[in-house]
Amino acid sequence: MRTSISVTNFSWRDGTMADRLSEIAEAADTGGLDALWVADHVLQTDPYGARPEETEMLEACTTLGYLAARTSRIRLGTLVSAVTFRPPALLVKAVTTLDVISGGRALFGIGAGYQAEEAAAMGLPLPPLPERFDRLEETLQIALRLWAGDAEPYRGTYYALDAPVGGPLPLSRPHPPILIGGTGEKRTLPLVARYADACNVFDLPDGGATAHHKLAVLRDLCERIGRPYEEIEKIMATRIQPGEGAAAFADRCAAFTELGIDHVVVLTTGPWPLDAVETVTQAARHLA
Repeated sequence: MRTSISVTNFSWRDGTMADRLSEIAEAADTGGLDALWVADHVLQTDPYGARPEETEMLEACTTLGYLAARTSRIRLGTLVSAVTFRPPALLVKAVTTLDVISGGRALFGIGAGYQAEEAAAMGLPLPPLPERFDRLEETLQIALRLWAGDAEPYRGTYYALDAPVGGPLPLSRPHPPILIGGTGEKRTLPLVARYADACNVFDLPDGGATAHHKLAVLRDLCERIGRPYEEIEKIMATRIQPGEGAAAFADRCAAFTELGIDHVVVLTTGPWPLDAVETVTQAARHLA
């Protein structure tokens, strides 16, 4: 089982933001973790409840470029980018650039987006949900064309590219792994089955019932289109509890394998403390 961490909160109070972020990334890199993800928002939207004074938020693509220079082996990506916040060619170019400058370590996390308050506050587009999913599929098609070196014009309902030139091509072949965020059964999981290399489900307090159901739906969708279900990496997002030890955390994550989980992405309450990253790296050695 692979183990990663996700940084959603940048409000460290004990030193500069750059120093703390570097320490966390370097500890994850040298500790053998598979990937480091960052939230792609411009306002603080910590899923585990940021305190009112915790408002700092770094732009994701710039942050990942910085982390590429501070690390040597860990994979880097967004969990996940809202499809409407950047034009497709610009978003794909950012991921390609990250892949090239990092030596092939980029991950492409993308979803339909959901933060209406953030979009309204910052003047970002967030069209109705059906349109966002249509734009998501078109963006995935554009990404695959650019990464394949296909410069033929693209004509979709929402996007038109006259000459989609993608050079330089990514170092990751055939392309940076695609993770589509969300578990909706009508639009998201069908897109996962058709386009994604990874999906993410959530560690809900229901004994794994929801995750089991969502993965069963995904398996059925894969069978319908003739795609091997095993090709898609199954990622579980979970939170390490304050004071939880490495052995206890490893045991808890190991139980996810019964659901067919391949990869655990770990979040924490507030900004990551260095000792919590070290706990996760210790647990990862057991899980590996």
